Amino acid sequence: MKSKNMNNSKASPFTEFEIVGFPGLQEYKTLLFFGFLILFLLTLTANLLILFFVVVDHRLHTPMYFFLWNLSLLDLLVTIAIIPKLLEVLLEMNKTISFAGCFFQMYFTIAAGGSELFLVAAMAYDRYVAIVKPLQYNVIIDIKACISIAAIVWLLGFLLPIVSVTLASYLPFCASNKILYCFCDYLVVIALSCTDVTLHANLALGLAMVVVFIPFLFVLWSYYRIVISVIRLKTTTSRRKAFSMCSSHLLVVLSYYLSTAVLYISLRIEGISYNERIFIGGLICFFTPLVNPLIYTLRNEKMKEAAKKYLNVYTLFQQGLH
Repeated sequence: MKSKNMNNSKASPFTEFEIVGFPGLQEYKTLLFFGFLILFLLTLTANLLILFFVVVDHRLHTPMYFFLWNLSLLDLLVTIAIIPKLLEVLLEMNKTISFAGCFFQMYFTIAAGGSELFLVAAMAYDRYVAIVKPLQYNVIIDIKACISIAAIVWLLGFLLPIVSVTLASYLPFCASNKILYCFCDYLVVIALSCTDVTLHANLALGLAMVVVFIPFLFVLWSYYRIVISVIRLKTTTSRRKAFSMCSSHLLVVLSYYLSTAVLYISLRIEGISYNERIFIGGLICFFTPLVNPLIYTLRNEKMKEAAKKYLNVYTLFQQGLH
């Protein structure tokens, strides 16, 4: 980037940024390092196991688990994009990140996060068809439909942030290259610019409205139709079975939108310090990638059976002999 005079401030030709991590919590950096290391290993293991189970177990070759496979892959990508670099920062091995690397991390976290919200809406549609139109389920949600929905989800998620992140990468940046956050967050990075970023902030807000609220409204519509359909069922057993079919997905939806609400509220409560806001924001980013696989494994009998089958060394040995 070339140096420019903007608002009486000289922009620096930065080639890298410095991720501060958790300013004000430096005395807890060792504790934070081991905490995030454990979180990283658990998230990595849980999501890799789901990817493995869905591929090798024929009982999981259904639309619901196909979408779950995509969700776990996205969770895995978000985790890998952020936590390894954060661990380096906490160890003070290497706090710097290249200019290109920072914007790639920013783009990747926004894109994967947006894709997850679209995918959650797609999974709501899957549950809607399964409960409201059970006799037509195999016709509506066939393999072609699954692949088409997944392709749309990934394309929307990864195409929508391109314009805002690309424009932000051309902003002139001022004297400080210190990112007072635990990763390259869009709003935190553009705040380092020495020009007016109102247009960029408004563009990001508009993008967030599309990515968050449109899938949310679709999820609400899907569950409204599901509830109406379940109420019309004649027996309590039928109602219980219908609700159990979407309970795991509903918990995942709640985890996404409640965590987003907590983050939004924490940014506006005056009693919460700047360091606490950074910690809450960082923790929430890593919360759902760990919680999602736990919800689907602890509350799902087929996933439990797959875990017992493929994590049992004796069973694997017996299969190898035959």
